[in-house]
Amino acid sequence: MLPSKKVLIYEIVGTLFIILLGSAFHFTYELSGRVAVVGAFSAVNESVWEHLKLPFWPSLLWMLIEIYPLRKAISNFFTAKTIGTIVMIVIIPAVFYAYTVFTEEILAVDIATFMIAVIVGQIVTCRLFKKTNPSKRTETIAIIVIVLLAIVFISFTFYPPHLSIFQDSNTGQYGIASP
Repeated sequence: MLPSKKVLIYEIVGTLFIILLGSAFHFTYELSGRVAVVGAFSAVNESVWEHLKLPFWPSLLWMLIEIYPLRKAISNFFTAKTIGTIVMIVIIPAVFYAYTVFTEEILAVDIATFMIAVIVGQIVTCRLFKKTNPSKRTETIAIIVIVLLAIVFISFTFYPPHLSIFQDSNTGQYGIASP
């Protein structure tokens, strides 16, 4: 199997993995009996921010799964994966806030947005994989960015700023304290 075909298969499987695990992460906090550690990685309320965890954590997990089989074949692995993940977490609020200017929240649109965000993020990742010769500095920055994002997601679960993106649309509360 050619490396490019192997990479494509990994990214297609990754897309399904991220969508399925991300969908499960919408419910795992409640299903766990509201265990705080589970909440760090799952949506703890219905805020836009908490829904950004749905693609983020599965993408990070998939990145870790792919490191061993793909890292040596792809010189810009971390840069491409980090940018693809960022694309996912930018699309969701962009689409949500754009369409809710005109109408109320529509669950089907939100679900479709999540799936489209993952697909687009994975496509961006694949496209970036074709770029070569990244500097070690770029790869290091990508790793730092993804680690910082993980820290921010965990921190804001427990200590969210009181901004609308963090507010539970059902309860008006913020973060893990939301019922």
